[in-house]
Amino acid sequence: MDYQDILYEVRPAGVARITINRPDKYNAFRGQTLEELIDAFQRAGWDRDIGVIVLTGAGEKAFCTGSDQSLGDGGHDGRGTIGLPVEELQSLIRDVPKPVIARVDGFAIGGGNVLATICDLTIASDRAQFGQVGPKVGSVDPGFGTAYLARIIGEKKAREVWYMCRRYTAAEAERMGLVNAVVPAADLDAEVDRWCAELLERSPTALALAKSSFNADTESIRGISAMGMQALSLYYGTDESKEGGIAFREKRKPDFRRHSRRK
Repeated sequence: MDYQDILYEVRPAGVARITINRPDKYNAFRGQTLEELIDAFQRAGWDRDIGVIVLTGAGEKAFCTGSDQSLGDGGHDGRGTIGLPVEELQSLIRDVPKPVIARVDGFAIGGGNVLATICDLTIASDRAQFGQVGPKVGSVDPGFGTAYLARIIGEKKAREVWYMCRRYTAAEAERMGLVNAVVPAADLDAEVDRWCAELLERSPTALALAKSSFNADTESIRGISAMGMQALSLYYGTDESKEGGIAFREKRKPDFRRHSRRK
């Protein structure tokens, strides 16, 4: 596959670096972006010469900010259960038999926050920001983005993240357990390289078994996600959900209750 939305680099030590390359869109993804990410993760995940995968975003402003709302209709351009193959990418990050590190600089918001959550490890610069926006724009991640987040940071905090749609600094994210390490932005690449170097010294089979074992404990969430995404596809067809995207593009506050069936 020829990549247009991402960059794929294999470093000599055995690290594959996958970069979302849409900095002008704050590395928000469209269907093509996700298809390219899926291809890249499949490529790196089953390459015996690769020991670690690093997922990041181009530029200094954002790791990823979720689906590209500027496309209209929530950024859904005709692919996957809800227009985007989000489930497939999320499952693939979990399924590849090697550690995946999220290298976060700038915003990890919405679907970008979910990607950082799903990665095995997250290393952030001190200018990174995390958070969800789903209920502000008529969306939600009814699977790994919610249930798995609760496993990581606790249910009370996860509910706060989703209900309140606030932003959290890298230091706050580290304290709640969402991030493994925070370093000055100038040291981010060196820190990621150090973690990669340590992982490459470990037994790849032992790491793969450990990852599978960790995943087994939360595997039921995959079923919850599949069911939730089907419900979400119906929700996205409602005026209530569409109001979120329209208000975002019109740069105004949405009036969800005007369209809600749950008034």
